[in-house]
Amino acid sequence: MHIGHGLIEGETILKLLRVSLLAGGFCVLLNPVQAAESAESWYQAGQNWIEGRQGTADTKPQARNVILFVGDGMSLTTVAAARILQGQQQGQTGEENYLFFERFENLALAKTYNTNQQTPDSAGTMTAMVTGVKSFAGAIAVDQGATRGDCASMDGATRVSLLDLAAQSDMATGVVSTTRITHATPAALFAKSPERSWESDRGLPPTAVEAGCRDIARQLVEYDVGRGIDVVLGGGRRAFYPSDWSDPEYPDIMGHRSDGRNLITEWQERFPAGRYVWNHEEFKAAMAADSDGPILGLFQPSHMQYEFDRPDDPGGEPSLSEMVTASIELLQKRSDQGFVLVVESGRIDHAHHANNAWRALTDTIEFNQAIEAAVGLVDMDETLVIVTADHAHALTFDGYGVRGNPIMGYAVRPGDGPESERTMRDHEDQPMTVLNYATGPGYRRDDATIDFRTMDPLTPDYKQKAGTWQYSATHAGEDVPVYSIGPGADVLYGVVEQNVIYHSIINALPRLKQAEERLRDASGLPQWDGVTRNDSGGD
Repeated sequence: MHIGHGLIEGETILKLLRVSLLAGGFCVLLNPVQAAESAESWYQAGQNWIEGRQGTADTKPQARNVILFVGDGMSLTTVAAARILQGQQQGQTGEENYLFFERFENLALAKTYNTNQQTPDSAGTMTAMVTGVKSFAGAIAVDQGATRGDCASMDGATRVSLLDLAAQSDMATGVVSTTRITHATPAALFAKSPERSWESDRGLPPTAVEAGCRDIARQLVEYDVGRGIDVVLGGGRRAFYPSDWSDPEYPDIMGHRSDGRNLITEWQERFPAGRYVWNHEEFKAAMAADSDGPILGLFQPSHMQYEFDRPDDPGGEPSLSEMVTASIELLQKRSDQGFVLVVESGRIDHAHHANNAWRALTDTIEFNQAIEAAVGLVDMDETLVIVTADHAHALTFDGYGVRGNPIMGYAVRPGDGPESERTMRDHEDQPMTVLNYATGPGYRRDDATIDFRTMDPLTPDYKQKAGTWQYSATHAGEDVPVYSIGPGADVLYGVVEQNVIYHSIINALPRLKQAEERLRDASGLPQWDGVTRNDSGGD
């Protein structure tokens, strides 16, 4: 269909808005009103997109494994700046460098908006990627039919996740994150909740408890879909311990549970062959042990350390690369049906919130190294690898710096020769850095009283300047990159809705596709009576 440049009558426009075009493998869905959206429409649109791109080819992708890497807050600017920083650390000018995953064969851009927000949060975006439906900010594997913070509204709105399908299919499964494992991004894989902040029972309001909702930590320990989860590694152990428990690494930090339950003890009783670990030494021993039991590693009371700070951790904790390497080696042994591994580099986002570009970029570089390690361990003829972000951050990259300008430093403008190079300055004659933020704590209320010449932006603790003050920098709403390689990756190109990522994975792994088809009900959505609430309706 071709629409010319002439005027089109209003009635014709409305008709066009209601048309779903599927031609040449390219599907466009235009919804004239948001009210027309539903879990069913998002799910079907994602399926249609993938099927359109696969076309009528006789040969469909046949992957056995999938690894989904999520760089939380990893905007395109973050990738470009990390690429340059890595190159400069290796003695190059930096701009010519490539991160490992930038060489993947396929590239797409994903639209990240939530169903209720133009600029999204991590819960709704991760729900889109692992359930196939877009949802609202704060949603943990529930669709937009639920209401944030309303336990009863979850009835009929909980969605089957990628991890659920894998566990149901007897595939080996793993979840790795540098955040609390109960945080929004990893939680969407194993929990169902209308509120991302319900990480421990302390966060549950009385109405939610009365309605039978369980906190996210408890849902992880009580997860009983299929074969369960083989390996879980991250931070956040405080959500699993009672309030009278003292952390082994930081004695002044107490547990967060008000119900008196020790969920780690309960997990160990449930899995006698399982191994719970909380430091680097225990991690190495557990991953090397000859055991069929699951492994649960919680290396901090809250989030894990930034990669830059990790060597100074009192108890010692593994790097993201170590966790990914050990997880893949374990999963490859656990099931002859293949594996699903989801990895989040979550602290990229946290450093951006703090306007600390150094830690955001060094965590991105470690994320890149983890991806390279993973690809070196698997058979790429049978493994789909996807690298993306849940949302962007408003990091800016500007200043007309010379080639090789330190990416973390002041912007030095080129001239006719070295003598004429000069640091760029603002209207108050203050030096300008290459990297800045739109919002955040790096805002200086009265720049005229601050001499930036006394500050060194190359120091790791430096907060880049922000244009507008916020206690914590906001996310950004632009599209995020999707890099992919392996069987099924060739459907991920152009601009896609974020929930298409889930459908690309399902369609690339026949075992997951078969499980998804078995669980579909009349609405076209995979369903089962999940385990999100107590049978008794109470605690």
